[in-house]
Amino acid sequence: MSEPNGPGLRAAAPLLEVRDLVVHHGQLKALSGISLAVYPGEVYAIIGANGAGKSTLLRTIAGLHHPTEGTISYEGRDITGVRPEKRATAGIGMVPEGRRLFPSLTLEENLKVGATYARKGAWTIERVFELFPWMKDRRGQKTAQMSGGEQQSVAIGRALVANPQVLLLDELSLGLAPVIVARIYAMLPQVLESGVTVLLVEQDVSQALRVATHLQCMLEGHTTLEGTPAEVTRDQVEAAYFGVTDGSNP
Repeated sequence: MSEPNGPGLRAAAPLLEVRDLVVHHGQLKALSGISLAVYPGEVYAIIGANGAGKSTLLRTIAGLHHPTEGTISYEGRDITGVRPEKRATAGIGMVPEGRRLFPSLTLEENLKVGATYARKGAWTIERVFELFPWMKDRRGQKTAQMSGGEQQSVAIGRALVANPQVLLLDELSLGLAPVIVARIYAMLPQVLESGVTVLLVEQDVSQALRVATHLQCMLEGHTTLEGTPAEVTRDQVEAAYFGVTDGSNP
């Protein structure tokens, strides 16, 4: 895919910024001082092994977890205490891990759920059908009868019809065959061209490096590496992923 991080991309103010975020699950500290800044037009990838805190980070940004410390800002405004539905209508959309579709509803009905509180924008149900052409003829099929890859595509479409400005994608490739993952990621350039900025959580390091303009590696709730794919080596990424570094950036 084309490289979206052209000259001057990061000259603007961050669209989404997280500062010193600490999140607990009961007594367990799931995130320890995580910070990041996502700029318009980026694909910002969060990578790390299972249990690194990646999904907790995305869910906290979406408002589904409450931080113990730290702040979350969107378009320059502090949204740390804003309810999840308010974040969604402000332009933060999410494709959750596990898809979380309504299995008893049809494909089209699931998309209509996503459009319930949609912002004004380019994404409609018909445009989602253009992005995933197979959907139009199967719009009346229940999503429970679909494959994992098809359900993941529906979950992406459901998020897009709300016309988010920032799209949070949690583990798109989880449990899917590589050929299906490639098909799903093939839609990313069209999403970016529509003006959507992407914050992506991914266990598949190769996939993340291929699409990201900026990346951050997490391990046990901490940041172990951060930079652009051009700034880091495969060895540095592997070391940060498995925790065999001292935590310093390259």
